[in-house]
Amino acid sequence: MKSFFLTAALIAGLSFTGRAQTPAAMHDAEAFQKGTFAGATADQAHYNAVYQLDSDDPKLIQQTLRNINNALEDARLKGKITIELVAFGNGTALFRKDQPYEAPLTALKAKGVILSQCLNTLKEKKISKDELLPLIAYVPSGNGELIIRQAQGWSLVHP
Repeated sequence: MKSFFLTAALIAGLSFTGRAQTPAAMHDAEAFQKGTFAGATADQAHYNAVYQLDSDDPKLIQQTLRNINNALEDARLKGKITIELVAFGNGTALFRKDQPYEAPLTALKAKGVILSQCLNTLKEKKISKDELLPLIAYVPSGNGELIIRQAQGWSLVHP
C-alpha cells in the first residue's frame, strides 16, 4: 500500500521534500528539453532578496552593486522585487563617507533598496555613525538580519 502512494506521489510530480513542482517549473523543464528555455518563469507575485556584503574588496563591492542593479532590471522581476543589502565586517567600507560609493548607493535607495549596516561591526571596529553615509539604516547584527530574512523566505545572495 505504501508503494502505491509513493508511486502516485511521484507520478503527481511530488518531490521527496513534500513539495509539488509548480506548473511554471514543469513548463521550464519541458522548455529546456525542447531547447527553448530562456530562464525561470517568474510565477510569484513578489520576490524578496537579501544581499550579503562582508568584504572591502572594491571589485566585490562593484560586483555586488552591479548584481543588485541587474536583479532590479531583470524583466521577470521588474516591479515585483524587494532587495536589502546588509553590510557587516569589512563590508562596512561600502557605507563610509571616504569611499566612492555614495552616488550608486543613492541611486539604489531611490529604487527602493534597503541599505543596512550591522551595529555590532561599528562597536567592534570603533566606527562612528558620523563616518558613514546618512542614507543607511542600522540593524543590531548583520548575521541576525540574514537569519531572520532567510526564515521569512528571502533569497540570500552572496556575490
